Amino acid sequence: MKVQRSKHLALAALAVLPAMMLVGCSGGNTESDGGGGGGEEIELTLAHSYNEDQPQHRCGAQVIADEVAAADVGVSVEIFPSSQLGGDADRISSVASGDVDIDIQGASALGSVYEPISVLDAAYVFEDADHLAAFMASDESQTVIDGFADAAGVQTLGAWSAGARQFTANKPVTEPADLEGLRIRFPGSPQFLMNAEALGASATEVAYEELYLALQQGTVDGQENPITNIKAQNLAEVQDYLSMTNHQLNTNLIIAGPVWNELSEEQQEAVNAAVEKAVTEVTACVEEDEAETLAQWKADGAWEIVEDVDVDSFRSEALEYLEGEYSGDSLAVFEAIRATAD
Repeated sequence: MKVQRSKHLALAALAVLPAMMLVGCSGGNTESDGGGGGGEEIELTLAHSYNEDQPQHRCGAQVIADEVAAADVGVSVEIFPSSQLGGDADRISSVASGDVDIDIQGASALGSVYEPISVLDAAYVFEDADHLAAFMASDESQTVIDGFADAAGVQTLGAWSAGARQFTANKPVTEPADLEGLRIRFPGSPQFLMNAEALGASATEVAYEELYLALQQGTVDGQENPITNIKAQNLAEVQDYLSMTNHQLNTNLIIAGPVWNELSEEQQEAVNAAVEKAVTEVTACVEEDEAETLAQWKADGAWEIVEDVDVDSFRSEALEYLEGEYSGDSLAVFEAIRATAD
């Protein structure tokens, strides 16, 4: 028997589901009609916004699903990529309500529920992926994780970096002054807009799905994203310069909703082990993808890649600004992260 934990309510707007499935979803756990004996299997939904070629899916979500299946503890994972179960804000609510079981979210998006956790997406707060890992393994991280759990009613299973964010524009960006007068697209969350201020940029909000067209039409002059996203959006077709500012880690958290408390200790251990392996795999996958992508771009001349960037100036200005802007729990998280830097 299979317990249908993947509440596909969010798919109703995307596809017509059989009436039997809709009844089962609205009522919680259901038994399959396959007949026969055997134990119950819990099927978990895992949602995210990335496409299937990106590391977050193939080295993250897929590894979690594969490892959980291999553990053979009566749990399976069904993946819904590319925002199939809704956008970031919608999925946060869906995880809290139990309509989505596990989700991969950016820290800034989660800040809409618990503001201090968005600090994990602050400009230059982390030195690199190893620093993120060190903070998440420290006692100091538990305060923000517990605060988020209390506010959102969800469990954080792990965190990884999907690469550092870089600027693209039709001119080189080598120091903060180079951003003056440029309309730079930033995501619309408060933390990203604060990062723009900290870096000296004039932020323009454009949906990620509309970014290519906005650059092509000149609605914005530039943008910032990790290499994997820049590649996925084919931005080399509409921008000339890629400036390696490394100004922010793209931090993802893996979160689980009420289903977590329905799992046995053995099942929780299996899921935790799967997430732990995925965190390692994504880190390595991102590094490999970025190296291969940059090598290819240099070989075919797709970009003018600007590596002579005054990162120290960007970092010092950004950290000074952020330290002055944060207060309360957010400032405590900022200081705790910086204290774990080597």
